Amino acid sequence: MHTMDKTYYCVIMAGGIGSRFWPVSRSDMPKQFLDILGVGRTLIQQTFDRFTKIIPDENIYVVTNEEYSSIVHEQLPKVPVENILGEPMRRNTAPCIMYANCKIGLKNPDAKIVVTPADHLILNEDLFLDNITEGLEFVTESNALLTLGITPNRPATGYGYIQMSENAENQKFIPVKTFTEKPQLELAKFFLESGDFLWNSGIFLWKQTSIRDAIKNHLKELYSLFSEGIKNFNTPREKETITEIYSGAKSISIDFGVMEKESNVYVMQTNFGWSDLGTWNSLYTIANRDENGNTDLYKNTLFANSNGNYVNIQGDNKIAIIRDLDDFIVVDTDKALLICKRENEQTLTEMLNDAKVKFGEGIK
Repeated sequence: MHTMDKTYYCVIMAGGIGSRFWPVSRSDMPKQFLDILGVGRTLIQQTFDRFTKIIPDENIYVVTNEEYSSIVHEQLPKVPVENILGEPMRRNTAPCIMYANCKIGLKNPDAKIVVTPADHLILNEDLFLDNITEGLEFVTESNALLTLGITPNRPATGYGYIQMSENAENQKFIPVKTFTEKPQLELAKFFLESGDFLWNSGIFLWKQTSIRDAIKNHLKELYSLFSEGIKNFNTPREKETITEIYSGAKSISIDFGVMEKESNVYVMQTNFGWSDLGTWNSLYTIANRDENGNTDLYKNTLFANSNGNYVNIQGDNKIAIIRDLDDFIVVDTDKALLICKRENEQTLTEMLNDAKVKFGEGIK
């Protein structure tokens, strides 16, 4: 049983459009609001369920695009409606984190915060919650910005990497040497072999004051936009103020804008069974597969002489026969059908743009 600390807060980032999970994820209902794993809870609900074991419901905030605010409210009725922060436009993670940080700071300047994406998979929840609790204790005692790094088990090119500083044996919290964006395969292999690199989970822990000061140092324009506008927060003028702030804010990630530039950054090496569920192929790698390596989410497909396929065919009375097919993704909904070789799925976003040109906005 984990103890609740009233100064612990959680910010769930849920603004993405999830285009790599088309056609199931569409711009009016992105993947964080879907039960993409077929477990009876959506990804954002699973994220909430996880954190609510160590953080009080009223201390959980969700930042999302304002068009999804009502979906968040519907799926997470225990989150106070004033904790659902609607963004007027997409500006990446730095403005989103600053907005939530200002709101939490007004409520509790002593807050310790964990920031998490809404749509990640965590297989070992107990270990994860132990790590989060240890991390929150660490940032309580220091002004460090902490990120969770995942021990890599393959040369993944879809993840960012964190390089630990040398001589870090047996330390739980290790100073970060560098952050690297998604590498090419050769570099990813080198990272894996060197043993100095971890996957960047995109989960951050810090004191409200620590990240505020870091944003003040490294993103001066963003900081001044918010420090001017904060007087209107928690008033009827908040919405128009946020629209003004976001209109003037540059689109920038917290990784690039702050973490790569700040000296007081640490990483905690963790291994709680993590995936960012970024693509259909990432789902394939964690799914239950039959003896031929096929995954059939709704158990309505008959395979013959077929291997290594991920099949997600929706519809109450729909069945499929798949014959002589290897290593494909097949996803069928009432509006669209995707058939794509697993190794080529990174081209999906480009193809979607082409499809929009050809078929109009109906493709969304």
